[in-house]
Amino acid sequence: MMFFLASPPHAFCWGFFAHKQINYDAVFLLPPAMIPFYKLNIDFITEHAVDPDKRRYAIPEEGSRHYIDMDQYGSFPFANLPQHWGDAIQQYSEDSLVAHGIAPWWISSMHLRLKKAFELKNPEAILKLSAEIGHYIADIHVPLHTSSNHNGQKTDQVGIHGFWESRLPELFAQQHYDLINSKALYIEKPLQYIWQRVYESSLASDSVLSLEKNLANSIPSDMRYAFETRNGMVVKQYSSSYATLYHTKLNGMVERRMRSSIFTVASFWYTAWVDAGQPDLQLLGKVKLSSEAQTDQKLLQSAWLGAKIMGRSCSN
Repeated sequence: MMFFLASPPHAFCWGFFAHKQINYDAVFLLPPAMIPFYKLNIDFITEHAVDPDKRRYAIPEEGSRHYIDMDQYGSFPFANLPQHWGDAIQQYSEDSLVAHGIAPWWISSMHLRLKKAFELKNPEAILKLSAEIGHYIADIHVPLHTSSNHNGQKTDQVGIHGFWESRLPELFAQQHYDLINSKALYIEKPLQYIWQRVYESSLASDSVLSLEKNLANSIPSDMRYAFETRNGMVVKQYSSSYATLYHTKLNGMVERRMRSSIFTVASFWYTAWVDAGQPDLQLLGKVKLSSEAQTDQKLLQSAWLGAKIMGRSCSN
């Protein structure tokens, strides 16, 4: 039996569980004209919620699409950072922007691609883009996805990234979170809306770090960690008792960010559909991947299982 003293290999940002739950729950916020198609293909939407994280093991440019280091651009309201990509490039080099993450701009690009897929009534593209934009939207709801101290590496808190976004949802979401939302709404200005979610996450990032730091200083190390078996491996991770204390200190933050993620994902799907002219989805039916798409999925899975992550990891 193998022992690991940190997060297990191939850990997911927001966690394997949370990303899938967010996409799954978002389906039920859609209007009657959309929900039959999405419910019929809910397994695809759910399972492929984690594809963008798998892609980080395959191509180097994927990593920067999941975060943006807002602390590199001053403080709220971040007047020095333009919201529009063209304006941002004029002020900063593209290399600099990519180095600090491009998540909000990438979501905007994905939204336009999803709109085009609806216009073409391409069911495979609709599902793939819906699943993946759901991932990126969920990521920008995570406070540490907006901080250069993304895993507490600057404050002797290495491991806090996975603690907040994986360990806590896995322990508390199913039995304790109320993730019921209002129905999806049309978003008039999608880019501005995404930036507001980024600002919220950035403003919460200091609390994510400081609350855990203060708690850690008051509790012995041997009470903070425990060994548990996961996927056939014994893994050292934050203990359930310590997680409960930290979760209480956060005062519902993780639950609120998950609920907001679900609502935002559904609303972006709905907005893309409306902007595409509200095409009839009733005849699209249950989608079976083309042979080309199946090959792509096999290659992606192989890269994820057999390679090292390229760029920033959630666990280092």
